[in-house]
Amino acid sequence: MLTVSTVNVNGLRAAAKKGFVEWLAATDADVVACQEVRAEPEQLSDGVREPEGWHAVHAPCAVKGRNGVSLYSRQEPEAVRIGFGEAEFDHSGRYLEVQLPDLVVASLYLPSGDVGTPRQEEKERFMAAFLPYLAELRGKAAAADREVLVVGDWNIAHAEVDLKNWRTNRKNSGFLPEERAWLGRVFDEVGYVDVQRRLDPEGPGPYTWWSYRGKAFDNDSGWRIDLQVATPGLAGRAVKATVERAETYDARWSDHAPLTVSYGS
Repeated sequence: MLTVSTVNVNGLRAAAKKGFVEWLAATDADVVACQEVRAEPEQLSDGVREPEGWHAVHAPCAVKGRNGVSLYSRQEPEAVRIGFGEAEFDHSGRYLEVQLPDLVVASLYLPSGDVGTPRQEEKERFMAAFLPYLAELRGKAAAADREVLVVGDWNIAHAEVDLKNWRTNRKNSGFLPEERAWLGRVFDEVGYVDVQRRLDPEGPGPYTWWSYRGKAFDNDSGWRIDLQVATPGLAGRAVKATVERAETYDARWSDHAPLTVSYGS
């Protein structure tokens, strides 16, 4: 059994003070991917930077205090790659992959965007460059007899069942028609599988992000934007997907919840 968790920590130093350390110590996951770390490795405590029993890799953003992705694995990686070969994003703290014996697993923090601003243009450039890389990655992994698993905050809700208030968000970044179509190409053209949706095809949700504003969490008014996206062979082995939603608002250590999936052998 292989168990993988992914979570946008919304600042790893802050999350570590509110419950992340205890969660990591208790998890049965073999791999944990984090996004929006927002810290240089030397700014992290020893128990977060290099926790006992884990092999940790961190890819901070060149702009301090922004973005950042990390990967913790029980098994030492055979190889590590930061970025996906696009100069604009290779030092942006948005993509990190490690190679395990029969698996390439990546932590992704896709830009969130904001309609009508340069942030949305950045998101569009990222998507345009990342799609062919996903195809290349799948081809190379297949040639080496490896599966691929890209987990993280994709910042796109693919379908109406993936967010509570879809009608009022149709013109907002994260649910734009062109973004949803792009994610559809990841699945339909490149051939990856949305693992959680394969296990639960109907929805709604389960959501993985809730705004800190208002009563979004209490009303479960969220978005399903944290995904585990796998090659078909691995996706077919998925047996259980769980959103580790905090019991109460006060118990949260991020505005996202971990998405944990178990894969059979």
